[in-house]
Amino acid sequence: MNSDYKQRTELVALNVCNSVIPMDKVPANLLEAYANLCNELLEDGDEKFITAWEALPASATALLPQADFHGFYIANAWLQLSRVAQDIAELADSDEAIDENEYNNIFTRLSDASLKESAKKLKKARTDRALLNSIKSVIEG
Repeated sequence: MNSDYKQRTELVALNVCNSVIPMDKVPANLLEAYANLCNELLEDGDEKFITAWEALPASATALLPQADFHGFYIANAWLQLSRVAQDIAELADSDEAIDENEYNNIFTRLSDASLKESAKKLKKARTDRALLNSIKSVIEG
């Protein structure tokens, strides 16, 4: 992965998220969690992303550049993280401590679910022009 790919992926992720959550209103601790998740999903150490990308039909991968789809997927993971962040915060504030293993499993489950959902949307966009236009619109910001 070169720096152009990384920059484009991060820009797309920010654009997509900004269409749902104003990123300048996100608390610093959540931004840090976003950055950590972004780096982990960009590195793709377990090769889940590249495996999913290569498994997509050519008609789906022709709709978006790989970096744009990668950013779309990362944004989807961020949005899912935002949904559970409140639950995590409430658990952490209560007497129930979240152990590190459980916390890491949350990231893994969120990223796996968002990759599956993103791939499903891209496949559906092959025949749903409105969905494709919507995806491209949020990618461009």
